[in-house]
Amino acid sequence: MEQVLANRSVSITELKRSPSAVLEQAGSEPVAVLNHNRPAAYLISPQVYEAMLERLNADLRQAIQAGIDSGPAIPAEDVFAELNARYAEPTPAIKPRGKRAA
Repeated sequence: MEQVLANRSVSITELKRSPSAVLEQAGSEPVAVLNHNRPAAYLISPQVYEAMLERLNADLRQAIQAGIDSGPAIPAEDVFAELNARYAEPTPAIKPRGKRAA
């Protein structure tokens, strides 16, 4: 069974029946929307969603900066050439054709 990552949950049917009531009861807490007792979606407040996006953007900017600070850039062609050399499929050896015995 899948893990539900929220303290509150609601079935899709209940959400369809009364979305305003579900949102009001949830307040700022996330709500797991269940379909056949499995998480199908999560409802989160606009403030939580905005904070998540800001955190993701900050983490992405930090990762980009770490890459920039890690040293000189390597041309993409060099990277792909090295990857191709390392992971290229070996070419099958061609066997000489001999005469078949009749």
